Amino acid sequence: MSDFRHKGIYILPNLFTTASLLAGFMGLMWAVQGRFELCASAILVSCLCDGLDGKLARMTKASSEFGIQLDSLVDLVAFGVTPAAMIYLWQTQHLGRTGLLVSFAYLACGALRLARFNVSAMRSPGGGKKFFVGLPIPAAACLLATLVLFAARLPEGALQAVLPGWCVGLTLASGLLMVSKVRYASFKDLEAVKAHPYTMSVAVVLLFVLMASEPRMLGFFFFLAYLFSGLAYTYAVLPLRRGTFLRGLTSR
Repeated sequence: MSDFRHKGIYILPNLFTTASLLAGFMGLMWAVQGRFELCASAILVSCLCDGLDGKLARMTKASSEFGIQLDSLVDLVAFGVTPAAMIYLWQTQHLGRTGLLVSFAYLACGALRLARFNVSAMRSPGGGKKFFVGLPIPAAACLLATLVLFAARLPEGALQAVLPGWCVGLTLASGLLMVSKVRYASFKDLEAVKAHPYTMSVAVVLLFVLMASEPRMLGFFFFLAYLFSGLAYTYAVLPLRRGTFLRGLTSR
């Protein structure tokens, strides 16, 4: 019985990983059919399943090399192939070869990002780091997915004039940031939550209320803010901290 329970603990995270793959596959089918809002929603569902399988693996200490490789393959489909196809079929195909190359560049950068993450995970397994190096591919996929949902709120004239440029810019930017060395918060460190449980609880409730009030609009701006947060931290906050540290050393 104990052996069965032990195996069940390892199977449970992989079930959520498989659910993420199913959502990504359904999203790809909907993108081909031109049902882009359904495709965007499927990407968000896949991201939720991806977050749950990682959380379960850490809680039950059931992470394994097999799980890491499976999760990486699923992520490439759900957050690489599906968003790239969605953006191409939705907007960038109108730009011809340029649009195709932009979508492929996103997919290629996502594959490189996942390969680099796998190498670092094998070198330091289970390392609960505070920051990711490079934009995580689920965040990049969710940015593009929420862009599709946000676009439904734009006036028809603005839709045709603004969206092609936005799609090219955001797709390229998210792809390049995935393979960059820009640091992004991982939200795996719970020290802030333990230190200020009441404040963090209120913040989470307020964020949930805001997201529920305007999910299409605020979802896009949330992921856009996350994209810029890494740039701000890496190129504004970190240099200031290093400068303060060096000044402290020279004053001794």
